[in-house]
Amino acid sequence: MKTLRFSRKHLGIPYALFLALFVVFPLLLIILYAFTKVDPNGYITLSGVKVSITFENFIEFFSKSSNIRVLFISFGLAIVTTALCLVISYPLAYILAKSKLNKNGVLLLLFILPMWINFVLRTAAMKELLFAIGMYSTNRLSFVNTVIGMVYDYLPFTIMPLYTVMIKLDKSLIEASADLGAKPASTFLRVTLPLTVPGIVSAVTMVLLPTTTSYVVSDTLGNGNVTIIGKVIESQFSTVFNWHAGSAIAMVLLVIIFITMWVTNKFTDDDGGSARGNGLW
Repeated sequence: MKTLRFSRKHLGIPYALFLALFVVFPLLLIILYAFTKVDPNGYITLSGVKVSITFENFIEFFSKSSNIRVLFISFGLAIVTTALCLVISYPLAYILAKSKLNKNGVLLLLFILPMWINFVLRTAAMKELLFAIGMYSTNRLSFVNTVIGMVYDYLPFTIMPLYTVMIKLDKSLIEASADLGAKPASTFLRVTLPLTVPGIVSAVTMVLLPTTTSYVVSDTLGNGNVTIIGKVIESQFSTVFNWHAGSAIAMVLLVIIFITMWVTNKFTDDDGGSARGNGLW
């Protein structure tokens, strides 16, 4: 009687099934909806409704100036939020990585602790704080309030990758730079900054992409005056009930995300030598 033997490749079966059921299949469904429309004379039946293949969903999206405006607002908000998160988290992560008081990562834990609290609850708490200081009732500050909420919610996602890279920095390179007569500013620009590029790219990826669709923050803190692309997609599925248009918008956003990830990965590859400490001089 033969005995069953499991190899390492068998351990990947649950992961492959998970990807197939919860990633590949939903993505294929979105693609199918994006390139179809309701048509009584169609040859394809989708959810009991006849549909036909078309590009009208994409043409309709790009033909409306309001959609283009929302797209630019979404990425403008994401860029501003990401920039502020980097400006705040980079020196903070550097201090935490170098501080002797941060033994066993206790101080780091205090900064990432808000991640353990429900996202909606954190946003509601920020709304109450802005209302208490008189900022929420002012429509002129809707965009500012949204940015504040985004930075508050996503700041831990930039601190963590930067801290992980900085804690592993080779101190001998920094000491060698000082021994060779380099000033602190020069050492930072030519040694520390190139070595932390992977952490910066990771932080940008973790904040830039999610903030384009975090309509919960814009709805709660924007006082109804800030609409981002995630809200448009949500309304197509839950309010208008036009899954075809909603899927097309999701496809547009997905392509933009893929392009962004390709650019950031290429940037990381190009800086691979610098990230390993080669070619600094």
